[in-house]
Parts: sequence; structure tokens; C-alpha cells
Amino acid sequence: MPVKQISVSLENMPGKLSEVSDYLGENGVNIIALSVADTADISAVRFVPSDPEKAVNVLRSHGYSVKVTEVLAVEAPNHPGGLNAVLKPLKQRSINVNYLYTCLGRGENTVLIVGVDKMDEAIQVLRANWVHMYDDDLYGL
Repeated sequence: MPVKQISVSLENMPGKLSEVSDYLGENGVNIIALSVADTADISAVRFVPSDPEKAVNVLRSHGYSVKVTEVLAVEAPNHPGGLNAVLKPLKQRSINVNYLYTCLGRGENTVLIVGVDKMDEAIQVLRANWVHMYDDDLYGL
């Protein structure tokens, strides 16, 4: 049950992320989860939007180069060691976690966005280990 992640590269200067947020917000697109990693000149921004198709169209219309990737949105218990409810089953099947970040909402459980190298196998493993995965219902958070 993958969800769509949008990736864009932004100049590493004041206001660039705010600009993206403005464009999306003006068009009714909410950022549900967000990861920003910087280098000296460029920031790699990954996010899960409430409306992936609209987000792509809005950003492309403003000249951004956009990449769409499928990722998993899974729940992890919010207590010490809770992350391993997701990580251990993947490790046991030699599925690599390429990156991981959290959703912006709060709650009893933490919703993680997980990029893996073997999507179909990861879905099977997590289902077999009773890990709750979101699909389009994530967009209601």
C-alpha cells in the first residue's frame, strides 16, 4: 500500500521552502510529511502531499523539476523501542531502509514514511508482522 512522495531540489537560501509551501497551500495541497536534507548549495526536499497529482502540477507550473516515488506510510508505537516494530521485520528479510522520516501530525502512534529497496516484499513482511500501513487514508490525517 504505497503512498506518493514528491521530491524537489531547492536552492539552499532563505525563503525557497516557504515558496513551495505557499504555492501548494494556495492550491489547497497540504504537506502531510516532510524531510529536508541540505548540502552547501542545494536542499533535497521530500514530502507526502494530500493531493500528489495536484502537487506535481502546481510545482511543475512554477518551473520545479519534480520526482514522484512510492513510499510506505506505516505506524510505529510511540514508546522506547517502538521503531523496531517496523525495522526488525525488514532487517530479517534483508530489506534496506533507504530513508525514513515522520509525518507532521501528532498522536499516540507515530506515522513513518519509509523508502525501501524492495517495495512488494516490504509490504508483505510488514503485513505479516501486523504493522498498520496507510494508503490514501493517510491523506485524511
